[in-house]
This record gives sequence, structure tokens and C-alpha cells, in this order.
Amino acid sequence: MSATITLALSKGRIFEETLPLLKAAGIEVLEDPETSRKLILATNKPEVRVVLVRASDVPTYVQYGGADLGVAGRDVLIEHGVAGMYVPLDLNIARCRMSVAVRDDFDYATAVQQGSRIRVATKYTEIARQHFADKGVHVDLIKLYGSMELAPLTGLADAIVDLVSTGGTLRANRLIEVERIMDISSRLVVNQAALKLKREPLRRLIDAFASAIPK
Repeated sequence: MSATITLALSKGRIFEETLPLLKAAGIEVLEDPETSRKLILATNKPEVRVVLVRASDVPTYVQYGGADLGVAGRDVLIEHGVAGMYVPLDLNIARCRMSVAVRDDFDYATAVQQGSRIRVATKYTEIARQHFADKGVHVDLIKLYGSMELAPLTGLADAIVDLVSTGGTLRANRLIEVERIMDISSRLVVNQAALKLKREPLRRLIDAFASAIPK
């Protein structure tokens, strides 16, 4: 009997954009996560299953062996760290950018002169801390988990650090993108112990993913 391979995915864009990569490996998920209430989804390969977890939990499941491999955004991996994991591929999916945004009437250039101090609301505290440290700006970080755009509008923060795709939400809330910190895409992460124990099936899967990465 072959070893079971468990792949951790988050619902939404990452799940949808991983499906063609799975198909290239001959794997099809048998249920739609948007309509099924199941958290473990079977595939057409009895030895491969998909577990649905929050995007921010994917690295934790892979690191501690709850999943053999997973797909996680670069942002999530920087915040979590990659101890105990192998990151063989940038899958070039779920692309967006990490940016700084402020109210459209806020003088950002003056606010971030070297040695100054600003308040920044973000879910991505590691990325924000490093970005402003590199600029020589002192930052008071306010951790939020959602509706980031409200922070500058209510006076909670001077700026936000958040993922931006089209910028439509920023514009709708009279915010402007003032700095692009980094481009984000999703990576394949593999549990290091699993790679030793299930080397052949995992290698086949990694190679199939590699050949199907969108250009």
C-alpha cells in the first residue's frame, strides 16, 4: 500500500490556481470546497488528499507534519518562517504585491524622513518592521486582522502595510499606494521529514508542479 500524501491548501484564489498544477500531475480534487462542508477532500488518486486550512496556518501544518506539503504565499512564509520546511518552487500563482498605503491627503514623504516615527496598522508585522527599519524610520505597529483600510480613516494609524491586487479597495476608501515593498506569489512548501520518508511520490509531485508553473 502506498503512503498517503496530504496537501494543505487554503480556500479561494490559491486553491483555484493550484488546480491546474494538480491536473498536470494527474490529480483532480473530487469536491468543491465552496459547496462541501468537508475539511479533508479526496482526489482521484486514493493516495493523495487535500486538507483545507486557513492561509496563515498552511506553514504550521507542513512544519509539524499535519500535511506533507502545502501552498503558501511568500507573505505568509516570511511572517511564519520556514524552519523544518523545504521551499522548492515559486509556483507563480496568486500574484499580488505588499505595499504601504495612506490617506490621499497624508504627506507620506515628510512622515518617513529618517529618524521619524509613524504608526502603521498591518497583519504583516515582520515585513512592516523590516521595511521601516531599512528606511531608518521608527514604527509603532498596530496588529489588525482585517478591514485594514479603516485604520488611516479613523486615525488609528498613519499608514497600512497590506496586500494589494488591483488597488480598487484602496481607491474606494480614498487611500493611495505610496510604496511597493515586494511582489508576492505562492510557494510550494514541503515537510523535510516527509521528503525523506516519501521521497519518490513527493519528488514526482514536485516535478509535475515544476513543469506546469505558469510563465
